[in-house]
Amino acid sequence: MQNRTVLVSGASIAGPALAYWLERHGFDVTVVERASALRPGGQAVDFKGAVQRTVLERMGVYDEIRRRSTGATDTVFVDTDGREQARMSGDFSGGDVEILRGDLAEILYGLTARRCSYVFGDSISALRDTAAGVEVEFEHGPARRFDLVVGADGIHSRVRCLVFGPEAKFVRHRGYYYAIAGEPLAGERAGGPRRRMSFAYNTPGRLAVRGGPKAQHMYMFAAPELEFADDAEKRRVLVDRFTGMGGAVPEMLDELSEYDDFYLDGLARVRMPSYVSGRVALVGDSAYGNTLAGFGTGLALVGAYVLAGELAAASGDHTAAFARYEQIMRRYAKLGGHSSPGPFLAPKTARGLRMRNWFLGSRWFDIMDKFAGDAKDDIELPDYAGVMPR
Repeated sequence: MQNRTVLVSGASIAGPALAYWLERHGFDVTVVERASALRPGGQAVDFKGAVQRTVLERMGVYDEIRRRSTGATDTVFVDTDGREQARMSGDFSGGDVEILRGDLAEILYGLTARRCSYVFGDSISALRDTAAGVEVEFEHGPARRFDLVVGADGIHSRVRCLVFGPEAKFVRHRGYYYAIAGEPLAGERAGGPRRRMSFAYNTPGRLAVRGGPKAQHMYMFAAPELEFADDAEKRRVLVDRFTGMGGAVPEMLDELSEYDDFYLDGLARVRMPSYVSGRVALVGDSAYGNTLAGFGTGLALVGAYVLAGELAAASGDHTAAFARYEQIMRRYAKLGGHSSPGPFLAPKTARGLRMRNWFLGSRWFDIMDKFAGDAKDDIELPDYAGVMPR
């Protein structure tokens, strides 16, 4: 087999999933991660449909994900007096199975830690693609050469920036920001009640959600692209945006300072003319991310499965494998790339809020839910079980 050594940038979800399949097919894999260790907690992610379940079952992790699942959480939209205005089923928002991102990362890391090399606390600083391989420089470690490099480093991908160009060329802000704070309570995770409720408060262009498996708090607000000096400024901006809302929101803002695990980012979509360049490929959010659209994590695992499988089927010939990977994933990724949760969860007008609440109780919502579920299975998933290391 040619091109045996592969460097994967990113140890969240797509990176360890890709490492698993590559190592299983006989490749020598190194994963580099900027963070000093695996990141615990984080918002819940979900899987839906037969295709995504098949990939998880072929990895042997489906049962463990079920065991650690958060369970279903209905979102109840209420007015400032706590009266229910609409309800969104947890079966829609949580897919077939939902798990905290940190728990999923831990499962995938456990599959690969003994067979793949992980380098935490470092990141790629420069790449040079040559006929003999990719010369890689790191922020801290010594330079090395790899046969192939894969960027699995998220929507703000360093690899994409170094190889394909600046983020502004490929990442489009979708008019909203979201924030999460506070890891879900232990009793709300696996082993707790299978059906729970979170409570959502809306005014035009703003959403605040309390409770549920994603976080103690979740916020969303409409805004053009903003620049932040640091996390402290992000917290100040969030408080400013939600000051004046009623219901439980004032109490939520008072609690915000108690949570160290705070994250704020824009809703964005990645649009790449190609997922590959020379000996470098992108997988997951770095290639086809669409924040909070309900498709990203499953898409990342399917992409990792296909990329590794095509490299194995081509005996490491990256030119042939990358072309097949692009062909298979292009349409599937596009199906999840159009929707954005911002206008639905935080409509910018009072009329939009009324229409959203009506829609959630109508049969049209059930039709949309079915279509979204069908889209997640709209791919002919190859079976690489017969591909043996050569």
